[in-house]
Amino acid sequence: MNAETKLTPEAIRSAELVLPVQDLKTEMPFFLGQLGFRLDTIYPADDPAVAVVSGHGLRLRLERGAKVAPGKVVLYCDAPDYLGGVGAIVTSPNGNQVEIQDANPPLVIPETQHSFMVRRLADSDSWIIGRAGMRYRDLITDRLGGSIIASHIRIPDGGPVPDMVHYHTVGFQLIFCYRGWVRLVYEDYGEPFILEAGNCVIQPPQIRHRVLEASDNVEVLEIGVPAEHITTIDHEMELPNGPANPDREWDGTKFVHHRKDQATWSPWRVPGWEARDTGIGAATRGIAGVQVSRPGTDAQGAWTSHDTDILFTFVKEGSLTLEADSEGRKTHDLVAGDAFVLPPFLKTRYVKPSDDCELIEVTLPSSFGTTVHQD
Repeated sequence: MNAETKLTPEAIRSAELVLPVQDLKTEMPFFLGQLGFRLDTIYPADDPAVAVVSGHGLRLRLERGAKVAPGKVVLYCDAPDYLGGVGAIVTSPNGNQVEIQDANPPLVIPETQHSFMVRRLADSDSWIIGRAGMRYRDLITDRLGGSIIASHIRIPDGGPVPDMVHYHTVGFQLIFCYRGWVRLVYEDYGEPFILEAGNCVIQPPQIRHRVLEASDNVEVLEIGVPAEHITTIDHEMELPNGPANPDREWDGTKFVHHRKDQATWSPWRVPGWEARDTGIGAATRGIAGVQVSRPGTDAQGAWTSHDTDILFTFVKEGSLTLEADSEGRKTHDLVAGDAFVLPPFLKTRYVKPSDDCELIEVTLPSSFGTTVHQD
């Protein structure tokens, strides 16, 4: 069999990870007695050289004289302190290592490291190929100290998406359809549906979901808190599941599918602008807010500042000039696809917005104060 030979799953009965040992009599008590594995096979009977043990989702082949380096096994424990605590390394009598980790680690959101940042689409000529073949563009390069990630994602070729049922261990996650459409399915939400351009969903912590299909050249924004979080494949759940339960909460967060054609526009926090609220602030109990804003007929370019922890903005349509009371009141001419982050208490203003200008503003938390300043 060469490297290109493929075996069907039905042809494979089991698999073993080989760990080298010098003496089975000293190694087996470590795995069987101390770590709780069980003995499956052992041979030859007169002078055992191979013992296969299994447990905790693993099958290990302890082989005397195996021509491989000592290995490391990671055990995820409900009570990691029992074996020395998270990150502890336990070494077997024959040099193999066992690392202890928490089976249910707490979600840690790093403290925000505030910065003023402008990210232009024209300056981003490299897109990274990520999960399921999607192209990613980073919109917050310093991740504000790891507290948030914002990605502009493209799927260039339409049709079925090679995705699997999965979930994310996050504090907050937004998917905003920017261009085209994508067909999605979510746990307890019923049948698959189309997420159209201008609409968005939030993915509550650990809600199972799957991307099924996309239009040609679909583009979405994905905002995640914290920046580094775990994606887990669920091999057991099939979607759609039933019956639908639209009022279910995941860690205090409800699923939201915001539709622009059902939205109401109201005066925004910036004088002369109006916005449609996506309802995400209420659904997350104030953890995060998402609004789409546009200039009214009397947008005057007032100087404002805010006091929220994170304020991220994506230019959805049109153009505007962002002026910041820093670096000698430097101006930034922005167009659709550009993004920026405004730290707390920095005075800024939006001037010369085009008639079709629209901004997507994401804030954490959702409720905060805006101060209007005199020039």
